[in-house]
Amino acid sequence: MRVLVACEYSGTVRDAFIRAGHYAASCDLLPSESPLGDHYQCSVLDILDHNWDLMIAHPPCTHLAVSGARWFKDKLQEQQEALEFVKQLLSAPIPRIALENPVSIISSRIRKPDQTIQPWQFGDEAQKTTCLWLKDLPPLVPTKIVGKGEFYIAPSGKKLPSWYGDTVVAGKKIGWNTPEIKKIRSKTFKGIADAMASQWGVDRIQGSLL
Repeated sequence: MRVLVACEYSGTVRDAFIRAGHYAASCDLLPSESPLGDHYQCSVLDILDHNWDLMIAHPPCTHLAVSGARWFKDKLQEQQEALEFVKQLLSAPIPRIALENPVSIISSRIRKPDQTIQPWQFGDEAQKTTCLWLKDLPPLVPTKIVGKGEFYIAPSGKKLPSWYGDTVVAGKKIGWNTPEIKKIRSKTFKGIADAMASQWGVDRIQGSLL
């Protein structure tokens, strides 16, 4: 398969498909953090017509996630632009598409997701509600049910999953609301990435590799 992973700089999903034996490339405005595969540093809209068999898209959720609803009235233009980008991804000339986002206004402004998953259904002890909008793809089947992980109390008093709060990277503690932790929050958990590669890298109808 030729797989495009849109709006990904971590390489997590791209590399899972590469390990499964497919050609996969990621695309983002930022450089890739993983040297394993090809990475296009550009707008993904410029390469949607490059004969891909499958696209996994992770559009930015900053102006879409309902967790930021209290700011919606101040960014109507940004929100509309974000929704238009989602529409362009969902209508891309690619046979199979999966678009992921947290709980967001995509559900009310475009259409409801086809599936909602959690990392703890795929072997990672963490909670992160992830919605999937699917085109000609089956819902993911949980691979390993584990605990939901610990929780963290933010300075505001809000209860959050522990991975979402203070994190130690390379011996350095990263604050709960810094650019570094926001990058960590945006990454796909490895268990989900591996499930995408193993389940969507197989033609369920024909029962053979695409």
